[in-house]
Amino acid sequence: MMAPCALAAAADSERVGLDPNRVALLADTHISADPDLVYPGTKWPGSLVKEGEHESVHIVKCLVQSAKSVIALNPRPAHLIVNGDCTFGRGTEAEYKQFLKLVEPIRAAGITIHVTIGNHDNRENLWKLLPFLKKEHMGVQAGVIELPHANLVLLDSGNGALGDKQLNWLAKQLDERADKPALIFSHYNPYNNRGVRPIKGMRDGSPLLKLLAERKHAKAYFYGHTHEWQYDRLDNLHLINQPAVSYYFGKGHAHGWVDMKLTRTSVDLELHCINRTHKQHSDRRQFSLKG
Repeated sequence: MMAPCALAAAADSERVGLDPNRVALLADTHISADPDLVYPGTKWPGSLVKEGEHESVHIVKCLVQSAKSVIALNPRPAHLIVNGDCTFGRGTEAEYKQFLKLVEPIRAAGITIHVTIGNHDNRENLWKLLPFLKKEHMGVQAGVIELPHANLVLLDSGNGALGDKQLNWLAKQLDERADKPALIFSHYNPYNNRGVRPIKGMRDGSPLLKLLAERKHAKAYFYGHTHEWQYDRLDNLHLINQPAVSYYFGKGHAHGWVDMKLTRTSVDLELHCINRTHKQHSDRRQFSLKG
């Protein structure tokens, strides 16, 4: 017999409804085993922020607030993607247990959670403790989410590169699904970051971008890692740099999550900042799926 709380969650999910063309996009949640960790995200080697002026955030509270705002949507997104770096350290069991606890309300609301691997993640611990996420191909965390208006391809760049096997797998998945637009998700930036913190791109970013450019139905590449909200375009390919949920590298920068809505012809992205008074809260980007 289903527990009362599970029954209530199921009834609530049915009442609100799930939209298969809506996806919540999170990245860099960086959950620690310590639920009370407050971290100065602006403090890193070479930071432009002066000592004593660093801005800190409560890591867990950022994910809790993001989860609540996603669940409050009506209709709710049918899917949620955490685009790498679920954990703060190196993906310990204690960190994933804390992460799982924090995302359980999302799952209880009927939303399917997907994860890509970042440099702070550990595949074995993730598969062990979050078995509902396992999409193993070639020993990596990769998979395809088939939605009504687009296919979402999730890649594993946790080692700072995709590797030939995964690039070949990506090409095969795209070629087999050329009848529908494709959006690609991976943690690493494909080229050197142009934002506040210098971060080199993934080692095989150039081959990746060439592969995508050769397939006109590949419309966008989404990535995290740099903890910034940025947009770029290379010919027909849109590059979306997702902000971190938990913190940012530049003083006063936005952090939060992105609400993605898909139609037959377009993608609409809306930024939801943790600080709702931030000047970039509700910032929107839209691009076409046609052509």
